[in-house]
Amino acid sequence: MDATQLSGSAVVNTTKLERSAVQRALDGVVDPEIPVLTIEDLGVLRSFSVEDDTVQVTITPTYSGCPAMQQIEDDIVASLRKVGAASVDVVTTYSPAWNTEWISEDGRRKLNDFGIAPPVAEEEVLCPRCATGSPRMVARFGSTACKALMICSACKEPFDYFKELH
Repeated sequence: MDATQLSGSAVVNTTKLERSAVQRALDGVVDPEIPVLTIEDLGVLRSFSVEDDTVQVTITPTYSGCPAMQQIEDDIVASLRKVGAASVDVVTTYSPAWNTEWISEDGRRKLNDFGIAPPVAEEEVLCPRCATGSPRMVARFGSTACKALMICSACKEPFDYFKELH
């Protein structure tokens, strides 16, 4: 909602962001390394508050050296500016530390549908293509540090496994 009122000769800004508009904007911010996941699916989005046209967003990185965090911050700011936020403050918190239990059930389903085995104990990993167990790990680190590269024991297709972290 964007409105101005004239008060004598001064222009008074009466813009007030709706919390639902902020939530919708944040719902559109994705992880740049896994673009099928929103930051909420991933559990990186911790909270947000809205006061008039100012938004404060708190995020937690998946790990302290995650190279995607600057892009995520930039995307948060850009998304909120589009819905009228005059000021956006992105706060990064490291405590409590992020873990894979924070990934939503919807996020886990999206990972699997995208061809990435969601986080489970390593001995429970199933191929996201054919759902066969007992894949072979090829590399402890896959396309990103939070994933390992595996090969299915049945269909022989390679796939990423989002490593479990507690």
